[in-house]
Amino acid sequence: MGLRKVYILISGDIATLGLVTVVGFASHNELGSAGWRMLTTFIPLVVSWLAIAPHLGLYEIRTTADVRQLWRPLWGMTLAAPLAAWLRGMWLNTPILPIFVLILGGVSAVALLAWRAVLWIIVRGKISWTSSD
Repeated sequence: MGLRKVYILISGDIATLGLVTVVGFASHNELGSAGWRMLTTFIPLVVSWLAIAPHLGLYEIRTTADVRQLWRPLWGMTLAAPLAAWLRGMWLNTPILPIFVLILGGVSAVALLAWRAVLWIIVRGKISWTSSD
């Protein structure tokens, strides 16, 4: 397994979750005033994703290169979103709204699926991606 390839996956996932966070704040017209407050969503989201994703094979290059495995980020975020909401709730000492968990998880899952699909399109057929680096 090429470490560089795993870094690409992790970096892309983190950037995608950052985009989800920014879009979430923008959708509430809070982007201009949110500032550091965005970290209260972004950090729990990244921590929960990075805690769950490796256990589902989401950083295994052969799994990522297989189009039949593109569903895995959906399952990963289904597990990570409640943890992220719980971590955020603990950080902010606020209740965890089920609708927040559903929207955070759904939007994040679709975004991660889109990122992973774009990556798959870029690397498909490239022997160097699936061979050990």
